[in-house]
Amino acid sequence: MPKFCANLTMMFTEHAFLDRFAAAADAGFKGVEYLFPYDFEPGEIQQKLREHNLTQILFNAPPGDWEAGERGMAAIPGQMPEFRDSIETALEYIEVLNPTALHVMAGNAAGKGAQAMYMENLDWAARRVGNQVILIEPINNRDMPSYFLNRTDQAVGIIEAIGAPNLQLQLDLYHAQIMEGDLTRRLERLIGYVGHVQVAGVPARNEPDTGELNIAHLFEVLERLGYDGWIGCEYHPAGRTEDGLGWMKDLMQG
Repeated sequence: MPKFCANLTMMFTEHAFLDRFAAAADAGFKGVEYLFPYDFEPGEIQQKLREHNLTQILFNAPPGDWEAGERGMAAIPGQMPEFRDSIETALEYIEVLNPTALHVMAGNAAGKGAQAMYMENLDWAARRVGNQVILIEPINNRDMPSYFLNRTDQAVGIIEAIGAPNLQLQLDLYHAQIMEGDLTRRLERLIGYVGHVQVAGVPARNEPDTGELNIAHLFEVLERLGYDGWIGCEYHPAGRTEDGLGWMKDLMQG
């Protein structure tokens, strides 16, 4: 049976961030993820995890200036010092929150210089964080037109070239459907690289059972392939979060 974690950046936004942990637990989630924890002290978040018996699954390394449009720094030439500082900051939170994985965003960049910078930074980060899993995620170029990493074959090529056992693929089925489709066969080819899966409906990024994806079938494929990791619910609820969880309740009941 799939293990679902709530993305607290997108879900339960009816509540203040630190109150979303209780809301997620009350809705039946056992794990949580979110984009960034850095507006809060790690101890504050740790307290919420313990209070509600939740597992910290995933968060992102600092991405630069998000409000200014920065979406990570790993592939941007000239920002190596800032990138390395961002990993050091993430490590301070990793030490306290003990996440399953850390997502490192590539940023808005293009060209051979970006590729070389990305490879060098990821290689350094994979060694710097020890046994902590690092994830890279292809993101569709409709939502982020200038983002460096867009396709799964691009990500797998980078993972293979670096060869670090703790560098894995974050496969968001929403992004993969928009960019590439053919998700059943793609899962079959990629499963050995996958460290985390995320879901959302396509094209509106609402509940996973809305839009063009046969999400029940894709969960069956993941089970057949032996995927036993978490599935992140990274979507924007169409209304009140709790009112849109029927898809998950139906699945968990059989």
